[in-house]
Amino acid sequence: MAVTSDITATYRGPGRVVERLLAAGQRDDRALAFLMAFCLLMFIAQMPRLARQAYLTGEELNPLLGGALLGWIVIAPLCFYLIAAVSHVLIKAVGGKGSFYGARLALFWALLASTPVLLLHGLTAGFVGPGAALQAVGLLWIALFFWFWIAGLLRAEGFSK
Repeated sequence: MAVTSDITATYRGPGRVVERLLAAGQRDDRALAFLMAFCLLMFIAQMPRLARQAYLTGEELNPLLGGALLGWIVIAPLCFYLIAAVSHVLIKAVGGKGSFYGARLALFWALLASTPVLLLHGLTAGFVGPGAALQAVGLLWIALFFWFWIAGLLRAEGFSK
């Protein structure tokens, strides 16, 4: 299936999508592509907020964008690999039967699948600014991300069908 089709299917059943991705075999290149696509989209989602910040404070936009680019393209992927490894070790302690790859795939896919709401959050931050709307969209993104991650991780570790 196309990535966009899988993303929409994730909103209906995140565990099934992760199971289908795992059934395709261990493909670390695919997992890394999911992670890097998320990081790129996260950087893009930050642009409206950073442009607003630069305009309101009189700061230069390019250093703000450079810092965000460094953070999301270089540093964040390493952190996400660590988070996936820790989640696998923790769930293994309570009887998980999956692999490090399954934990990585579940996390990376949850991040990528939640990007439509993340992009909305970025637009809200840039055009509306701080307030109830930004908090509501942020809470929606966090809730969706954790739903996708937990459902995918449970499926990858063999806890649910």
